[in-house]
Amino acid sequence: MIEVLLTLIGVLLVATIGASVEYYRQIRKTQKEYEKARDAVEYIVLSFNRELKREADRLELVAYKVEGSAAKAEISIKKVESIEKKFTPIEKQIGTAAKNNSKALSKIAEMDTKTQKLETENQTLKTKIREVEEQVEKLSALPEIKNEPVIPIRREKAMGALTDTEVTVLEILSSEGSKTAPEIKERVLLSREHTARLMKKLYEKGYLERETGKIPFRYSIKKEMKNILRKAESEHI
Repeated sequence: MIEVLLTLIGVLLVATIGASVEYYRQIRKTQKEYEKARDAVEYIVLSFNRELKREADRLELVAYKVEGSAAKAEISIKKVESIEKKFTPIEKQIGTAAKNNSKALSKIAEMDTKTQKLETENQTLKTKIREVEEQVEKLSALPEIKNEPVIPIRREKAMGALTDTEVTVLEILSSEGSKTAPEIKERVLLSREHTARLMKKLYEKGYLERETGKIPFRYSIKKEMKNILRKAESEHI
């Protein structure tokens, strides 16, 4: 009995030791899994805390921006209110200007009507002017010779104030008839301007007559002056 009992005790002891060893292994395994789980949880918690901090920073930045935007919005609202106050009198002026504009438009319409009437009258006047111009052109086409008024000769000064060139011109006109200033220029060998002044001078002093129907003017000696030249020649002979 004692041996059986000892055997049973030994078996129980071995079983107890085996169970204890197995239980210890399970505890160690569980402890390792717990440590792994704890590390994972700590990592997750740390990550979550970091994300929370980031989100908190973002929220703080957003809140700062919102505050700034609110301040800007308040300033903008004040500016809008100020602009609205300024626009109030302008709107009144626009209303007054619109009324004045309607009056001006009615006056412009009246002016347009008057302008159309004036244009019609102007067109009629242009037609009449064109007819008159055509008649004037027809009349101007006709040859016209005008003899300017005769300037009387002062007998006492007829020959005394004349130069040799002027006497030569008078003799040419007396013997050869009327001539123009360019024709006289070729005979007395003077410049064109000098000859023109000479002929004008003789005309203004009353020695010559002048035809002004066309340019250049044609000069002729007066009969009275022609007779004086002839008398002077006969006395000289």
